[in-house]
Amino acid sequence: MYDECPAGGFQVSGMAKPNPEVDAVWIRTVVAQYERPLVMYALRLIGELERARDVVQDTFLKLCREQRSKIESYLAEWLYTVTRNRALDVCRKESRVVRLADGQLGVKIDHEADPTASIEQRETRALVLTMVSELPEKQQEAIRLKFQHGLSYRQISKVMELTTSYVGYLIHAGLKSIRDRMLDDDTREDTGPVARIPGPSRTPPPPGRNTGQPPPGKVGGR
Repeated sequence: MYDECPAGGFQVSGMAKPNPEVDAVWIRTVVAQYERPLVMYALRLIGELERARDVVQDTFLKLCREQRSKIESYLAEWLYTVTRNRALDVCRKESRVVRLADGQLGVKIDHEADPTASIEQRETRALVLTMVSELPEKQQEAIRLKFQHGLSYRQISKVMELTTSYVGYLIHAGLKSIRDRMLDDDTREDTGPVARIPGPSRTPPPPGRNTGQPPPGKVGGR
């Protein structure tokens, strides 16, 4: 009933057999490189890990039916486009779009990506990801594809079906919003009890108090 994809691990039905000329070694390399980031991307769109994995499996099954020579030059944008379209199809069929907040995923992803990162680095990244999740949806997606998935502006424009200049605008506007908010947070930051200790009074000291300055009318102790 099923024929295994030459890459191994994935199966396709007999009605949609894999391309007999597919490069099995290449497919395995692509799966190893892109499986995890594609699952992360699909998870943000669907909100369910198992469904995200199913979507990515569908993407790789479709890859097995393609000719390497036709898509290798734009492989990354092809994979993300197929994954995105498939994920949105699933959401439309179920009349729902569940977008997992970056803050729910950020700390775990960051820790797995760099287990040696300091707690402060991970907390900063989690804060930024939380801010990203509060941006308009198109800005969120463009920023994630650029900085979490490493796609170029041109690749993002293909995946999101937007012009390259508009992708640049989305990323610039989103980063500016995050930067402005972080600056605002810094100005309001309370560093603890020490920060709440009143500073020196601006009221002039009473006459006769030692201020380190010579009394009026006297210069140099004369």
